[in-house]
Amino acid sequence: MGRVATVERKTSETDIRLTLDLDGTGVSEISTGIGFFDHMLTLFARHGLHDLSLTVAGDLHVDAHHTVEDTGLALGEAIRRAVGDKRGLVRYGSLLLPMEEALVACALDLGGRPGLGYQLAIPSDRLGGMEAELVEEFFKSICNAGLMNIHLVQMAGTNSHHIVEAAFKGFGRALDQATRIDPRSNAVPSTKGVL
Repeated sequence: MGRVATVERKTSETDIRLTLDLDGTGVSEISTGIGFFDHMLTLFARHGLHDLSLTVAGDLHVDAHHTVEDTGLALGEAIRRAVGDKRGLVRYGSLLLPMEEALVACALDLGGRPGLGYQLAIPSDRLGGMEAELVEEFFKSICNAGLMNIHLVQMAGTNSHHIVEAAFKGFGRALDQATRIDPRSNAVPSTKGVL
């Protein structure tokens, strides 16, 4: 049985419809109006085996900020909804992902507290039609809405595309680990009994 969540978010800046299936096969249909961002989200879905349907109409005549930030908020909320009460959840996931000369570690905790540790040094100011600084904003939004910790640590890399691609792929794979159900326990994975 799939763990699926649909989030609709409409503001004066963005109109978003997102459906996430944590137990998918990596199929995605993504249209944000930002080609580079679409590519990264496709990689997140494919490598994490999450099915993701996403359409965004954002105020791209201003810049990409609201589109990227609000997409992160919608995805974080969808993850939080899809995991439900977290019973039996593995909770933690981590991966060291190579992408040619780039090497990025991603570790995450679905423990109910937001926090981002961001240590990516992206050389370029822009990534296609997207400002490089928005990568951090995207992951910060996921943490805040998803109530999770994410740490992204760049170990190596000089090519901006490769660094960011490693981060998105790593996040997809680490999320897949963290959202798996542990057959040995049906308890909430916390000594407090709640997350």
